[in-house]
Amino acid sequence: MAFEQPATVPNEFNQLDSGNSDEEANEEGVVGNVSKFCVTPPSYTGKPKKGHLVFDACFEGGNLGRVDFISEFEYDLFIRPDTCNQRYRVWFHFSVENVKADQRVIFTIVNFSKTKSLYREGMTPVVKSTSRPKWVRLPPKHVYYYRCPEHRKNYVLSFAFCFDKEDDVYQFAYCYPYTYTRLQAYLDSLERKGLDYVQRDLLGLSVQQRRLDLLTVSHPDNLTDEAQKRVVFITARVHPGETPASFVCQGLIDFLVSSHPIAKQLRDYLVFKIIPMLNPDGVYLGNYRCSLMGFDLNRHWQEPSPWAHPTIYACKKAMIDMYNSKDHDIDFFCDLHAHSTLMNGFMYGNTFDDPDKQERQNVFPKLFQQNAEDFSLTNTNFNRDAVKAGTGRRALVGIFDDSVLCYTLEVSFFSYMANSSGGTLPYTEEGYAKLGRNLARTFLDYYKVQSVIPSMPVAGATGKSKGGGSGGASGGGAGGKDSSSRYLMGEASSSAGRFGSGGGRAK
Repeated sequence: MAFEQPATVPNEFNQLDSGNSDEEANEEGVVGNVSKFCVTPPSYTGKPKKGHLVFDACFEGGNLGRVDFISEFEYDLFIRPDTCNQRYRVWFHFSVENVKADQRVIFTIVNFSKTKSLYREGMTPVVKSTSRPKWVRLPPKHVYYYRCPEHRKNYVLSFAFCFDKEDDVYQFAYCYPYTYTRLQAYLDSLERKGLDYVQRDLLGLSVQQRRLDLLTVSHPDNLTDEAQKRVVFITARVHPGETPASFVCQGLIDFLVSSHPIAKQLRDYLVFKIIPMLNPDGVYLGNYRCSLMGFDLNRHWQEPSPWAHPTIYACKKAMIDMYNSKDHDIDFFCDLHAHSTLMNGFMYGNTFDDPDKQERQNVFPKLFQQNAEDFSLTNTNFNRDAVKAGTGRRALVGIFDDSVLCYTLEVSFFSYMANSSGGTLPYTEEGYAKLGRNLARTFLDYYKVQSVIPSMPVAGATGKSKGGGSGGASGGGAGGKDSSSRYLMGEASSSAGRFGSGGGRAK
């Protein structure tokens, strides 16, 4: 990599002699992040010199639990497990400094908790430095994922890297990071714009007292007490290591608050309720799947605890309150995730014995594929697996009536097969945001087919003027939600591909 402008390196480090004699300290003993650890050869006793690498993960979203010196060119790295849960060791994010120019190293991550990974398919970690603050993926030719005899034949990830600037601090991560602080800065900037169609509310607090933000986007006339509200509810980052979900969510929000004609139409007829980060503690701590207390929050939607799972409890209560109110019609629940073994964007939905209900569930993904070249119907899967009963998608469909569509939207950590060209393209931050924009466009197509939103924009139409009409914000014509189902089925199914069984784990 070619790098440019310098940054200051701290003068004092915690020196760690981590030779191979410490074999008894296995990955199960990794409980905290390394903090400014200078890794020196076993026999070295002097002051650290340039080239004695300093590792750090004691920052927001950081994760690196241990470093073993193998040689001056090779280091074994251990992921810190999620807090209070040893099962999950996937996310990593750490910095390296005190390097020499042109110093070449091999880093090997040796304690992944899952072996099936997109690293088998060519995925690579991301890197940035102080002089090049934009994250980029490492070249595939420098990254290897293989069974290692020296680590009980477990799969390990090795990547070679050449440091080119002595004064730079380098950062490496599993995928593009998106922190709690970044979200707060984004929401603060959005709030400062003073847009009358954007409302930010504090829905609750996490165990560590971090904000659970609820963003409402709609024409202000739709938010009056007397207006009937047709609601689309979006959540993201219940699994903290699934950072692509935040880029998708921000892309969706950016589009909805923009001056684009489609965004204006959506705001006129719909109310978007968005929770961008359901697990702020896990995100801040650098966990992959769990909360501070070690809970996979996406398995606790059925009976969330107000003290152990306060963000899920607050979100579920808000949705049920809306569902039971006379002035809210919840149409959609969609939970945004990232997937570690499959390509493309795709959806998980629920199954129904009634074929009409099932076909209604199938429509939105079919429309989505028409808008997004990276969306895959083949990977899209519908199930009612009992093991997934605690997920948002499965739990909420059991509470709401059949008119509410509940989905999980997944996007690959790595890449997509373009529907147009057939080539494989790695995702970037912008690529994830584009999927979010295309999600918004698909809502327009869906509601047009349902006759909720007219095919041609109505000049001067506002949510207030539509509120009491039969085709306004409260319903899709005289028949309401269900009357348009059969029309919707035939309209969408002709252009859609066949649904596959889906190869991954359902969220």
